[in-house]
Amino acid sequence: MKQTISKILSLFLACSVLVSTTSFASNAHFCCNKLVSFSVTGKAKPCDQKLQSPKSPLRKCSLEQKNCCSTVTYANFGKDDLMVRFFDLDFDTLLVPYTSIFYHTDRFDGLQESIVPFKDYIPPWVERNLPILHRTLLI
Repeated sequence: MKQTISKILSLFLACSVLVSTTSFASNAHFCCNKLVSFSVTGKAKPCDQKLQSPKSPLRKCSLEQKNCCSTVTYANFGKDDLMVRFFDLDFDTLLVPYTSIFYHTDRFDGLQESIVPFKDYIPPWVERNLPILHRTLLI
């Protein structure tokens, strides 16, 4: 069981290192705020006149307008240095965890003892049973 977990964990770590160090770019071409072409390997193809129908009455842009189409490039640059940087611990960063730990442990220290606060309480003596006397019974 331990060997399979360690193999799965090592495979996951190797894949995460591979993904974090590789870089890729993709291009997307939009016409009239609609995605026309998307490419991961090269540049996205620009739109043609065939894609826009001239009979559309609600068309907001046309091929004659220059601001109608746009090409967007999405890029992810890989990391060259995978050095783990350790953070420095000082008193200010450890003050809040220490105080919360000590506060919560001191708060629950007395709960192990079974203290019954009403152990010595003696109920008052009742001469008559009042609910039966007044015929008011809880159902």
